[in-house]
Amino acid sequence: MGVAALIRQRLGECSPAERRVARALLASYPAAGLGTVASLAERAEVSAPTVLRFLSRLGFGGYPEFQRALRDELAERETSPLTAYRAAERTGAPPAGALPRAAATLPDAVAGTLAELPQGELDAAVRLFADQQLRVTAAGGRFSGLLAHYLVLHLMQVRGGSRVLPSTPVERTDMLVDVGRRDLFALFDFRRYEEPTLALAREVTARGARVVLFTDRWLSPVAGLAEVVLPSRVESPSPYDSFVPTLALVETLVAALIDRLGPAAGKRLKAMEQAQQTYGGS
Repeated sequence: MGVAALIRQRLGECSPAERRVARALLASYPAAGLGTVASLAERAEVSAPTVLRFLSRLGFGGYPEFQRALRDELAERETSPLTAYRAAERTGAPPAGALPRAAATLPDAVAGTLAELPQGELDAAVRLFADQQLRVTAAGGRFSGLLAHYLVLHLMQVRGGSRVLPSTPVERTDMLVDVGRRDLFALFDFRRYEEPTLALAREVTARGARVVLFTDRWLSPVAGLAEVVLPSRVESPSPYDSFVPTLALVETLVAALIDRLGPAAGKRLKAMEQAQQTYGGS
């Protein structure tokens, strides 16, 4: 688990002063934790001992250990497929064949993602997606945009009022111009985080929209703006990060949403089937 994910997981155990430290860290992560204890205390408007008590609650033996963890995490966050490929070359040949590597990696990554996901975060996400008064817009990056589309295809089936943010400027502008408090954004952002996604999150939250973030265990900078954060592991049999665990998380969310909606989800599915027969398409 990354440091930011650990902070969010332990937030409910903290005192009000310690929560101010947590919010200060998450609002400017990880930069806020790379300065001195005094600078972090000033940013959070607490005392230096409060900062140290908070880090102790997280399991760190002191501020130097906390900063080492942040620096290690920074190196991991910047990993690209090329650097992962070169690292694999330096460390020697992987286990023979992609199939054994996948069998050894992907099941653990999925199981770890679901085991580490705080139940409260999943419940909060389901409550938001179940709110029919909220219009859902999903967006992602070059690869994670596929996950955004996959989520919306399911939401169309079970609750309606859902769309993918288009990439063309005119359509995108038309969709964003009226954003407000009745909007919910599902954003997908993974390491080598994309600045346009952060800019989008800043703009829509400033207008009162809410954000559910799907990200990796190091947490996208969007986490400081999101109401709900759903992290996934990304271990993979190749130099590319895997989205298999995130796909499992999306399907778990959809299953929980159907449970919460109850008969309304069945009614919507029936209407969609009838409309498909009427209007054609597959």
